[in-house]
Amino acid sequence: MSHVSSHSPHGQSPLRTVQVLGGGSAGSSAHVRSLASGLVARGVRVTVCAPSDADHAYGFSGVGARHVPVPRSSDPASVAALRTACADADLVHAHGLHAALRAALALSGRRIPLVVTWHTRSHAEGARAHLLRLLERRVAKAAAVVLGTSSDLVDRARSRGARDARLAAVAFPVPRGSAENGDPVRGSAENGDPDRLRLKARAELGATDRPLLMAVGSLDRGRGYDTLLDAARAWRDLDPLPLLVIAGEGPLRTVLQRRIEDEGLPVRLVGRRDDITELLAAADLALLPSSWESRSVLAQEALHVGVPLVATAVGGIPELVGDAAELIAHGDEKALAEAVVRLLGDPARRELLREKGARQAATWPTEDDTVAQVLSVYDELTQARPLP
Repeated sequence: MSHVSSHSPHGQSPLRTVQVLGGGSAGSSAHVRSLASGLVARGVRVTVCAPSDADHAYGFSGVGARHVPVPRSSDPASVAALRTACADADLVHAHGLHAALRAALALSGRRIPLVVTWHTRSHAEGARAHLLRLLERRVAKAAAVVLGTSSDLVDRARSRGARDARLAAVAFPVPRGSAENGDPVRGSAENGDPDRLRLKARAELGATDRPLLMAVGSLDRGRGYDTLLDAARAWRDLDPLPLLVIAGEGPLRTVLQRRIEDEGLPVRLVGRRDDITELLAAADLALLPSSWESRSVLAQEALHVGVPLVATAVGGIPELVGDAAELIAHGDEKALAEAVVRLLGDPARRELLREKGARQAATWPTEDDTVAQVLSVYDELTQARPLP
């Protein structure tokens, strides 16, 4: 791994970068904070363009970056504010599709390299799917380099016309604050005995003498919660009856809650939580039924804290977890139900998955790996910087 201790060689001024955040998911925001911290420590000047609430939640300023409030919208005023913020940049790095579009508009006519990281894949149907493809093509062609957080995102960028698309080394995110968009984060863990904390969490959730199943994510389409509730019907015959807890908030909450009540399902919706790590560590199994994921934060968190994972074999999940999880087809409620029942009845298999999970997590990129890769890309694109 190559380190560059300072980016002020041969009398040059420090490299000036602008990081642009879009929708601000927990994963991408945490990634930008980690990246900003590592870049600043290596002598790079970092400006983060993001809404004001993002700096409050993730503390970009606290790691030495300059924060410029820029709304998420792509209206002319937002693009103009971004253009001003990028005026003296040597390089701009946008995170997410919409942030990349705004950055491309702001850099129009300027010879400033644009790096884009695709953290996730957008979904659209009908006419909107056509517009999404046009947007992806515009962004892919505008970028000097596209970094995809999973191999399928790299392939997608290439299919959209990217000149240079590479797999991104993205470390396990460690954001501050609460779970944004229902995604799991590492909250500030309470000091104390892990067993006591586990019992406390299980008691609060009502699972002191029954298996606890945990799912985390915004309550919207694509998360697979319909399939999860279908599978939960099969668990009603188990004794003791497992409790499924879903942490997150979103537009489907009312629909899901109505199903839970009408069908008498052993499921609790607990909304957004800032103690996801503690709740997950208290669970017997973590469940990820999504239709697509890149580097799922829940999957990474589960393997880190030693909770066996049942997940759909979609997107970047197989690449991320290897053989350290039970993988099933998306939308197959029978396979999901059977995997849960089988694991709850097989302590040896759960222990094996915990051991494999720890080994798999040890293979993931570190924050240093992430910063080193990004610096290498920046160096390629800015080698010809003129002396001041």
